[in-house]
Amino acid sequence: MATTTWQPRGLLAAILMVGLTTSVAAKSGDVYFENFADGPGGWVANRHEPLLVWDGVAYCFGPWYLDSHHAYPGKGCLHMLMWLLTKTPGEKPFMLPNRFIDQRHSTNLTDARLSVRLRGDIDLQGAQLLLLAQGRTQGTTANLVLSGQPFKITRDWSEQTVTLAPDPGQWTCLGARETMKHTYGCADVAAVLKDVNVDIIFVLFPLKIVPVGEAQDPDKLRPGQDYPGEPSYQVWQKYLPKGLVMFDWVKIVYAR
Repeated sequence: MATTTWQPRGLLAAILMVGLTTSVAAKSGDVYFENFADGPGGWVANRHEPLLVWDGVAYCFGPWYLDSHHAYPGKGCLHMLMWLLTKTPGEKPFMLPNRFIDQRHSTNLTDARLSVRLRGDIDLQGAQLLLLAQGRTQGTTANLVLSGQPFKITRDWSEQTVTLAPDPGQWTCLGARETMKHTYGCADVAAVLKDVNVDIIFVLFPLKIVPVGEAQDPDKLRPGQDYPGEPSYQVWQKYLPKGLVMFDWVKIVYAR
């Protein structure tokens, strides 16, 4: 179990980080730590919304956007609680500053240990709180959820740690719905973890999608919302997670 003890790296440590290729090289023993004392630090809520931070705690509450990019024949829909860009900072004011990028932390998360202090009150409806790592690789953008190491949400604060080992048995590639296969796909777990160059996301997955009424060819439609040229169907909200998840801090300890 991780503790809150953390010794920040100074400016010199950032300057000495070298070896930029496709990703920023990890310095042995490097630590990323966000305690939200000075705002979101680049973390974004839901799909593209400002993350509510109150007294140094990040609040994630529903209803959440229904992300159907990975619906059948992918592994299914998900909710995004909060996410952090890892290489290219966002353009909207509430996405800045991004302390992960500004402090030049590595996108090589191989064998890194990610810890959180969290609590919540939520009806998961069968979903789990998981970490998602998203990275562009040759030919596609892969979305991998760490399905083998779910976080537990309790009403009391708890500190929990997951390890981002390149073990395919610990990860689930989400794939893509038919109309998104040109953007999303699967890639080697080790290759993605070596350069998580898009973002990391705390997600609720999998979701139970139940149409309201009869949906003709639901696998060919988008559940929950309309997109231009892509008709959708309504879903029952009562089968989706609802509640609140609070994050006190997020820490990444890079592999030595």
